[in-house]
Amino acid sequence: MVLEGNPEVGSPRTSDLRHPGNLPFALLHRLPLSGVKQPSHQGWGVSIQHPPGQPDQGPQLSPALSNRGQHSISYTLSRSHSVIVEYTHDSDTDMFQIGRSTENMIDFVVTDTSPGGGAAEGPSAQSTISRYACRILCDRRPPYTARIYAAGFDASSNIFLGERAAKWRTPDGLMDGLTTNGVLVMHPAGGFSEDSAPGVWREISVCGNVYTLRDSRSAQQRGKLVENESNVLQDGSLIDLCGATLLWRTPAGLLRAPTLKQLEAQRQEANAARPQCPVGLSTLAFPSPARGRTAPDKQQPWVYVRCGHVHGYHGWGCRRERGPQERECPLCRLVGPYVPLWLGQEAGLCLDPGPPSHAFAPCGHVCSEKTARYWAQTPLPHGTHAFHAACPFCGAWLTGEHGCVRLIFQGPLD
Repeated sequence: MVLEGNPEVGSPRTSDLRHPGNLPFALLHRLPLSGVKQPSHQGWGVSIQHPPGQPDQGPQLSPALSNRGQHSISYTLSRSHSVIVEYTHDSDTDMFQIGRSTENMIDFVVTDTSPGGGAAEGPSAQSTISRYACRILCDRRPPYTARIYAAGFDASSNIFLGERAAKWRTPDGLMDGLTTNGVLVMHPAGGFSEDSAPGVWREISVCGNVYTLRDSRSAQQRGKLVENESNVLQDGSLIDLCGATLLWRTPAGLLRAPTLKQLEAQRQEANAARPQCPVGLSTLAFPSPARGRTAPDKQQPWVYVRCGHVHGYHGWGCRRERGPQERECPLCRLVGPYVPLWLGQEAGLCLDPGPPSHAFAPCGHVCSEKTARYWAQTPLPHGTHAFHAACPFCGAWLTGEHGCVRLIFQGPLD
């Protein structure tokens, strides 16, 4: 999913991200103003001691927590001790909240995605995304700097860090903490361009500080503070919410990305070359995006993902002893998955406007070489402590030595 920073005035309520696939959503100037900040003199917080035998009762014991107009963060240190930090309105920023909750204070509703890009379904699919996962504060003036923070405010304008959540006082005496499954961020080295390389995954705290990763996703012991890094989002930054990964794009970065018109021109140019199936000698053609992905077209190109040889669909060469999807390429005899090719249509995921020369394995999404190699080398968080590269267009885990393959087309015989 792509988040685009855009300073143009827009609707206060943004969009629902529960549909499958990758679509862009813009962050726009908001009216009324929604930004909040932590006053420097309130950083220590208000300490509340609960009488013995009376555990923390939340809003009933604190005016700050019961006032919907007052944003605050409550750090529960024990059953009898809480620290409440009050926030004030900030006219210089706009706040956008992301999470699983469908309540009005959440601007972008996200649900878990399974490998293959679909939403996790079924009664056993318990979501690991927090209801109030994170918040992004964008400056209302150029250069529209955006900063990310773990956790979002609920309907009562509060953030609650329970007794089991990781929390601490910083050397300056300020309170800070981490959410249960954490908010991870990775900034690409070299920006999101042809020369990009994957960066290092970090964890963002409730106050926006940057830490190394915990031993596992929900461990109570925090990582080490990374003092020379910040929570400022860059073009191409990845945000992982433990079940969904978001890509942050800036307007300047999108100017370098291919447009939908360019992607369509590339599709038409590829079809104009009249690639042929080397065995059936039929002409192949990428279908129009308007047709959708309901089923492969009869002229659809198919590829053997181990070698990259492109064919039309055929039913021979099955090697069921190797697996139900295994086929033997009639040209080079390599055995592997045999899948239809689909042009990747989300321009915001592309590093450059290069020709569609490579396909991800095993899903068959096609893009430029530099885009394919970048995503194949980018590990995305999975589970509590694992990382796995995935196709940016559908979320399928990549396989094989390189995760992608160069496509080998045969031109027309005439």
